Amino acid sequence: MLWTIIGLILLFWFAGLLLDLAGGLIHILLVVAIVILIVKMVKRL
Repeated sequence: MLWTIIGLILLFWFAGLLLDLAGGLIHILLVVAIVILIVKMVKRL
């Protein structure tokens, strides 16, 4: 489930770069997704 959400956020981020749609919000969501991914990886160790 988490990987699906991260994938969708990355897809929207890439679409935002191409189409320049809601740029600020997309970048904030990307940062949140990366932070969640890092936290999950650290907890796994």
